[in-house]
Amino acid sequence: MIERKDAEHLDYATQQGRVLCSFNVGDFYRLHTDYVAHNKPHAGIILMRQQHYSVGEQMRRLLRLIVGKSAEDMKNWVEFLSAWNR
Repeated sequence: MIERKDAEHLDYATQQGRVLCSFNVGDFYRLHTDYVAHNKPHAGIILMRQQHYSVGEQMRRLLRLIVGKSAEDMKNWVEFLSAWNR
């Protein structure tokens, strides 16, 4: 999927029933907004700032998110990893 458009990545993840995780905060947030406005479903998006957290911290926060939100909760939802520091 290298060099494919963001929408293609989101559509592919959705077809696979997977939440997409990206550092591309601005573009994927806009894409989420567009999908919602056009009633186009997606499996969910997790956004995080690049080089803001260590890999270990990213994993801890992702694990908290996985425990805290079901796949059903993530449908058509965008979640910011920065919110999962509890």
